[in-house]
Amino acid sequence: MAGSLLQNKAAILLYQPHHQGNMAFTGKYEFEGDENYDEFVVKIGLPSDKVDMGRNCKIVTEVIQNGNDFTWTQHFPGGRTTTNTFTIGKEADMETMGGKSFKATVKIEDGKIVAEFPNYRHTAEISGGKLVETSVASGVVYKRTSKKIA
Repeated sequence: MAGSLLQNKAAILLYQPHHQGNMAFTGKYEFEGDENYDEFVVKIGLPSDKVDMGRNCKIVTEVIQNGNDFTWTQHFPGGRTTTNTFTIGKEADMETMGGKSFKATVKIEDGKIVAEFPNYRHTAEISGGKLVETSVASGVVYKRTSKKIA
C-alpha cells in the first residue's frame, strides 16, 4: 500500500509541470479599464507621444497558448501591433510598450505569467474570466483589465 501511494505521489509530481502550462490564457481581450496609467508611464520614461496614444486606448490583446508556448499580441487602434513570442522558462526576445527590444525569461508564479521588463515587473493572470495585467515600477502599480471578446 505504501509503495502505491508513493508511486501516485511521484506520478502527480511528474504531471504538475505540464499541468501548469495548460492555463486558459488563449483568447482575445479588449481593454476595459486601467489604474495609475499616467503615473506609471512617467515612472518608466515612456515618450510623451506614446503616453497620449496609450491613454484609454482600446487595445485588443490576443493570446495564443499551446502548453508553455505563448504568442502575445497587442493590437492598437490605427493598425499598429506588438507581438511577443515566448516559452515559459526560456529566454526570449521581447519588446516593451515603448517599442524597445530586450531579453527576458518569462515564468509562472502562483498561476500568473511573470516577466521582468527592463524597468518594471509585469504579471498577467485570468481572473473572473478577464485578463488582468499588473506592472510595477519603483512602487507605482499600473493595472489594466481586459474583457474576453473571443
